[in-house]
Amino acid sequence: MTPAGRIQAAIDLLGAVEAEARRPADAIANDFFRTRRYIGSGDRRAVSELAWGAIRQRMRLAWQLERLGSLTDARRLLIAHLLLVEGWPPQKLAGHFTGDRFAPAPLDAAEVELVRRLAGQPLLHPEMPQEVRLNLPGWAAQGLAARFGETLPAEAAAMEGAAPLDLRVNLLKTTREAARLALAAEGIAAEPTPYSPWGLRVADRKPVLNTAAFKDGLVEVQDEGSQLIALLTDARPGMRVADYCAGAAGKTLALAAAMGNRGHIVACDVSAPRLEGAAKRLRRAGVDNAERHLLVPGDKWRKRRGRSFDRVLVDAPCTGSGTWRRNPDARLRTTAQDLAELSAKQAAILADASDLVRPGGRLVYATCSLLPEEDEMQIERFLARHPDFVALPAPALWAGLCPAVPWPAEGPFMALSPARHGTDGFFAAVLERRP
Repeated sequence: MTPAGRIQAAIDLLGAVEAEARRPADAIANDFFRTRRYIGSGDRRAVSELAWGAIRQRMRLAWQLERLGSLTDARRLLIAHLLLVEGWPPQKLAGHFTGDRFAPAPLDAAEVELVRRLAGQPLLHPEMPQEVRLNLPGWAAQGLAARFGETLPAEAAAMEGAAPLDLRVNLLKTTREAARLALAAEGIAAEPTPYSPWGLRVADRKPVLNTAAFKDGLVEVQDEGSQLIALLTDARPGMRVADYCAGAAGKTLALAAAMGNRGHIVACDVSAPRLEGAAKRLRRAGVDNAERHLLVPGDKWRKRRGRSFDRVLVDAPCTGSGTWRRNPDARLRTTAQDLAELSAKQAAILADASDLVRPGGRLVYATCSLLPEEDEMQIERFLARHPDFVALPAPALWAGLCPAVPWPAEGPFMALSPARHGTDGFFAAVLERRP
């Protein structure tokens, strides 16, 4: 593709994302490129980088366009991105908007004026509201300010950065050092993660999924923060464990490895396709102590299994505000109404899952959210309604699990963030049912 063709393809991709604002952008991109197989891998990467750059900066770009009374369609958003983020001069921009084959149409009179007014300007305008300056949606700004206080600007900046590629070593098949050497033999450099004893961090986002180490089940892709949630669950050999919102079973795999394949795990979810996808991962990892269970309305499974599990992990559906580095469009397609609905769903799931915990057993609640409404406040409400549960101090639990590694968070719960810990934003609380 020509450079101009790449720009037009990026406009088309951005337009598809804009048209389906409630659908994840990565799913839209997969469909977009699937129907355009003539776009090679190098061009696909260049087109994606252009479109994703505009998506990451959309709030600021839209504010700049609206300030000038302009439309905020995909074409003008990308024009603004090229000028304000990429720093293109007007002549270069006009040289790519030529109307030639595959190139974007020439700039019209309004766009020429827009280019004139934006050229050479900084992305961050002095009149820009604080929320827009920090690239934070209004529905989340108050909760994030409550979480981070004066460190919010640094955290907001970290949420715009690139996320690392973390791997969890499968202790059922190998050790962390052996896995690191196996990856190195395939040209993948990796170093131990600072907190998780199971983790490796890969430099430069290499194609790990193509390696024999991955295909043979020696490693799984999993953010270090997610690994720490599984670690805090403290699943041990011989226990009965339920992963209540298992999805594709990423944490189920970690729990099985911690249990040495001894005991029993039930991976539960409301999505049959996700559980089907989990089957392949479980086989590749060599997990043979796990079963899958589809949760359906009216299911009596939970009642029959009441108070029989030593550990129940609830990785609850949430806004995903802790994963904005990986999913920048999530901050755009989530609303205050979504937050309210998710908070109600989290409370219901937590209450249902608590029925499975035996006396003396533990309930672990986790999210990939940075918002107190989905984290500490959710736990406070649950404990007020369930006096038979008590919160366990996570620092003390951590000291028994990883005595050589300082506790990475503050307070009784685990709250991780991109700026402070280099992980995605995660929250975890460990509750115990009184004997």
